[in-house]
Amino acid sequence: MGKHYLSFSLPFILPFLIHAQPSLTGYTCSPNQSIYPCQTYALYRASAPNFLDLGSIGDLFGLSRLMISKPNNLSSPSTTLSPDQNLLIPITCSCTSNHSYANVTYQINAGDTFWFVSTSKFQNLTTYQAVELVNPSLVPTNLTIGVQVIFPIFCQCPTQTQLQNRINFIITYLSQPSDTLSSIASKFGSNIQSLISVNRQTNVTPFSTILVPVSQTPQLEQPSISPSPLPSISSPPSVQSRERKGVIIGLSIGLGVLGIFSFLLVIVMVWLLWGFSRRGVKEEEKRLEPLLHDENFMADVSDCLDKYKLYRIQELREATQNFDPSCVIQGSVYKGSLKGEVCAIKRMKWNAYEELKILQKVNHSNLVKLEGFCIDPEEGNCYLVYEYVENGSLHSWLHWDRQGKKLDWKTRLQIAVDVANGLQYIHEHTRPSVVHKDIKSSNILLDGNMRAKIANFGLAKSGTNAITMHIVGTQGYLSPEYIVDGLVTPKMDVFAFGVVLLELVSGKEAVDDEGKVLWMEAERVFEGAKDKRDEMLVAMVDEALVDQSCSMDTVMNVLAIARACLKREVSKRPSMVDIFYMLCKADELYFDFSEDGIVPTGVMAR
Repeated sequence: MGKHYLSFSLPFILPFLIHAQPSLTGYTCSPNQSIYPCQTYALYRASAPNFLDLGSIGDLFGLSRLMISKPNNLSSPSTTLSPDQNLLIPITCSCTSNHSYANVTYQINAGDTFWFVSTSKFQNLTTYQAVELVNPSLVPTNLTIGVQVIFPIFCQCPTQTQLQNRINFIITYLSQPSDTLSSIASKFGSNIQSLISVNRQTNVTPFSTILVPVSQTPQLEQPSISPSPLPSISSPPSVQSRERKGVIIGLSIGLGVLGIFSFLLVIVMVWLLWGFSRRGVKEEEKRLEPLLHDENFMADVSDCLDKYKLYRIQELREATQNFDPSCVIQGSVYKGSLKGEVCAIKRMKWNAYEELKILQKVNHSNLVKLEGFCIDPEEGNCYLVYEYVENGSLHSWLHWDRQGKKLDWKTRLQIAVDVANGLQYIHEHTRPSVVHKDIKSSNILLDGNMRAKIANFGLAKSGTNAITMHIVGTQGYLSPEYIVDGLVTPKMDVFAFGVVLLELVSGKEAVDDEGKVLWMEAERVFEGAKDKRDEMLVAMVDEALVDQSCSMDTVMNVLAIARACLKREVSKRPSMVDIFYMLCKADELYFDFSEDGIVPTGVMAR
């Protein structure tokens, strides 16, 4: 297998050995550069048999058909493509671990290897070495069918100097045997000197990555559709058949006149019916017209139009008294009323596409439901309209003065079960899996029955085992591997959930006024001397729970689960499936407070 692997990869490796950039793992970059991330393109060629339509290519890159058809001036997203037809694929180029990539999530199928998918499906726009680099937890020789893998598409963003020189895009292009610098410059509307400057080379090697600087989206030449051939003209009829043909023609004319009259009658009736039905539709089209003609907006949210209601900004202003401060729930979230229905309206800059993309594929009772959205092109804002969850956040119930009202243990345990159920759903039952990335008590909302719903998917990531240098989130909830290495996996949600469990048990903030982190304080207790540990664990419990005389055995079980969630070693943390099960059994079984995991040791007395 080793010889087979090497023999096929050499033609694609040689170009990278000849030229300094890119290396086998891509182009280098500095993560603190303000030019990242940027929107750019990679050139992809339609290929038989699996990639001759925008749907299959869109699925490969995680894009809608409309997002590909627009920059390529294709008349319809359902256009059938020709083999080797050139397509500009929109990508978001980011600087990750000092390499510039556009990370594309791919689900492994039978027979796939990093090398095969890189060279065949992604057409050498990346290398298997780069794939190994950004997926360090996967074993290339032992890939499980269905596992999500990040394929980093090579790219670069224009520098500040290049932007000043009107270079707005740098397109990733894989050179072909017949290419020269001149032909590439002509193809993309660039110039030879710019190509030499960006690529630091004066010649083109076949199948090497070439960066093409351009000032605007190039208009690629698309194959023309051949007109249908004209019907052949038959020879004149013979003299003997003229008389019979005359009878046939006369009969045909009579029938034709009758048919035309009937056809016109049907047309008039259809037109009248259509006119009546169209009156209502025209009002809706008029209402949405400014948005439906916004090309960028349509490209981003085309997949969401059939699932969510599209609101006008004026409707949201009326619902919130023009976004009056008195309507603020928290941060940039407002309470509003739309047609008599109370809702929560989240205002944000236009960066909501990822959140919409994730929310449209999730539907669970323990996740806050998205009802619709609105784009305000004048201010550049996006508004997400959610169901209103009337009892506010878990954080407010645990840490604010609720006039003496405190959550009892039964309610706290049910909240923990609800959140675990919601996380289990997004980790296990979405494809690709979703990592929330911002689990905390303020993003857990309680409805009228005090049942929990997870909110705020603004930082959520679709796809697992990714690496990022852009560390975001809330202090006190971030997992060690994410802070140090930028590793994004479902286990970072597990860690944050462990902190929430500590809040539920202790009633303390994730970070106190002195900057002490709750999970680090708990870790000292967990790892302390066993003869003193039980006493210290009891001391951690919220006084409100002690006053309620709740079952301390159950509370200790939840602390044991929290300890397992907070393991520094990622592989030792349980999955949300296991956590959900253990929480459901927390008041039935005794859990061993061990180093290696949680093991039921007996059944509680009833």
